[in-house]
Amino acid sequence: MSTKHEKTEKQVEPKENQETLEEVQSEAEMTLNEPPSQEQLIQELKKELVEAEQKAQENWDKAVRTLAEMENLKKRTQKELEDAHKYALTSFAKELLPVNDSLELGLQAAIGDSEEVKKFREGSELTIKQFDTVFKKFNVITVDPLGQPFNAEQHQAVLMQEVEGAAPNTVVSVFQKGYMLNGRLLRPAMVVVAKGPEKPPVIDEKA
Repeated sequence: MSTKHEKTEKQVEPKENQETLEEVQSEAEMTLNEPPSQEQLIQELKKELVEAEQKAQENWDKAVRTLAEMENLKKRTQKELEDAHKYALTSFAKELLPVNDSLELGLQAAIGDSEEVKKFREGSELTIKQFDTVFKKFNVITVDPLGQPFNAEQHQAVLMQEVEGAAPNTVVSVFQKGYMLNGRLLRPAMVVVAKGPEKPPVIDEKA
């Protein structure tokens, strides 16, 4: 009799355990299916807001960088176009400089009172004036620094010598004039620069 009762109890136990498991699962499902609380919704919305603000800031930074790059490109392109316009005559102007130099040297060498010399001088002076007019029209400026302080950016010193009455580092002679085109150096002026007198050697009387 007891053995039969024990078997019945053993058969009942699994059913009770199964019912308990189903109850736990049902409670868990109810918990999962429960709508989130107001606090949870607020926290979730705050999180989404922070993420949206970060994304907006990233997009704003990208937009600012893109605009800056476009503006720099625009300025660089504009400057290149302006430089191309300003200095388009650089090569041509450099080719004209030796011609003008030759005319000036020929004029300096034309000495005498004969009619031929006078005509040559008149023709050379007229041609040089025409060159000067064309140079000024296209902003080709002469660099003739006689009596001015030496400027390494525009002058090239071919000789330094002591010159009485001349301040040190002053241009005392111009071998060849220089030229600039729209503020850019075409050719430096070839000059002689004054230097200060050399100090006599100090003699040590005690030696």
